[in-house]
Amino acid sequence: MLVEELVAVAAAGGGAIVQAAGTDAWNGIRGGFGRLFGRGEAGRERAELERLDQTRAVLETAREGEEAERVEIAQVSRWQTRLEALLEDLPEAEQRQVVAELQALVSQAEAAEPAQTVHNDFSRATFTNSQVLGSGNMTVTNKYDK
Repeated sequence: MLVEELVAVAAAGGGAIVQAAGTDAWNGIRGGFGRLFGRGEAGRERAELERLDQTRAVLETAREGEEAERVEIAQVSRWQTRLEALLEDLPEAEQRQVVAELQALVSQAEAAEPAQTVHNDFSRATFTNSQVLGSGNMTVTNKYDK
């Protein structure tokens, strides 16, 4: 494959890891990249899974603003570089197989929805004869009847 193609696929892979880190699809993406890097070696796969977990932790720590953007860019670059090295070291037939696996993981990450967390803090609110309207799963505790 052409070097430009490998770089593009590696860049997409690095982006997919960062994108998936905040989604419900993380475990599947994480396992797929672990297998991809492990190439059938259990110890190597475990080491890669630990690296992926470190990436997720770093991304979760840098939550907002310029710091988050800087951390995301650094993590994409880190994984892109690792993927480029992996692809360059493979024989052409295996390289094509890994590129196909990588493209499938990228598609899986792109299809994932970001994990949504909502927290409402009503600790200082006062409610009198109030109603709660909403949809989805909700827990409402009525302490007026106790």
